Amino acid sequence: MKKARIIYNPTSGKELIKRFLPDILDELESLGYETSAFATTADKNSAYEEAKRVGLLEFDLIVAAGGDGTISEIVNGIAFLEKRPKLAIIPAGTTNDYARALKIPRTNPLKAIRVLQKNQTVKMDIGKANEKYFINIAAGGGLTELTFEVPSKVKKTLGYLAYLAKGAEMLPRIKPVNLRITYNEGVYEGETSMFFVGLTNSAGGFETIAPGAKLDDGNFSLLIVKRANIFEILSILAKALNGGKHVNDPKVIYTKTSNIKLETINHKERLMINLDGEYGGDAPVQFQNLHQHLEFFVDLNLINDGVLLDYQEKKKEYEEVVNKYVHELEAVIQEGLDDDDMVGPHNY
Repeated sequence: MKKARIIYNPTSGKELIKRFLPDILDELESLGYETSAFATTADKNSAYEEAKRVGLLEFDLIVAAGGDGTISEIVNGIAFLEKRPKLAIIPAGTTNDYARALKIPRTNPLKAIRVLQKNQTVKMDIGKANEKYFINIAAGGGLTELTFEVPSKVKKTLGYLAYLAKGAEMLPRIKPVNLRITYNEGVYEGETSMFFVGLTNSAGGFETIAPGAKLDDGNFSLLIVKRANIFEILSILAKALNGGKHVNDPKVIYTKTSNIKLETINHKERLMINLDGEYGGDAPVQFQNLHQHLEFFVDLNLINDGVLLDYQEKKKEYEEVVNKYVHELEAVIQEGLDDDDMVGPHNY
């Protein structure tokens, strides 16, 4: 049998995963996986260490059950391996940006795990920032620092409202940082209010931050907000929420690139880097897109055909496999009917 390991955060999502765990185990067993489970602990590297251990043992599948932070830890535990397990997601966090991008059901753990029944996968790009990995977004400057300042208990209780409240509180004291950002098509030098390096189109519960982002094309969506005052930042945020129109703002640079080098021009100036909502070190940092590096289970029928490089080809490929299976099954059934006249048409 194939081997699967569920790595779950027992405190995520009002402890929803624990209640559904027996049913999730049954579902995976029915799909041919010899399955075991591991509950993460308060140790900061709990999910990372378990994913690394399971990856080195060459398990076939890791089910990441928790929020974006749990998924990111698990990815960091296996991304450096030459042979990496496939991944499935059971979302149970506050915003579940990554599950949102992959259209994984976010309200019912059983529906999320049943995505595996279709046996459809996508090879996803991930990012590497110096020696760390991220799956969704890297950011720095201004409002991005609020992630570090919202207490975890408040995040859990109020969810995204906590970020909005903290963001409003921080706006008056946002100061730009003098940066040099080198990317495929050029170099930007100047005072910067914030920057985003995105792998999906979903950030903070919204799907318009990186319009046109693809999940598997080998490119980041790089968004740079030049020096801006409070009112200009509010205007840019409003445009972002209004169909992604912020990319046309004169204060914004928006481009696609596979590599980025970011450094402060004044080396005494500190810039903290946010990787998937957690502190990921300070600048300088080299971002590298690892093209189609990890394979995730998805439901292709739910994914918008604009976010995958070869969506139509993948869908056609799976449809051909299904049709071939159906024809072969019909032939076997017909052969059985021909061999045994006693078998009626409704008995197979």
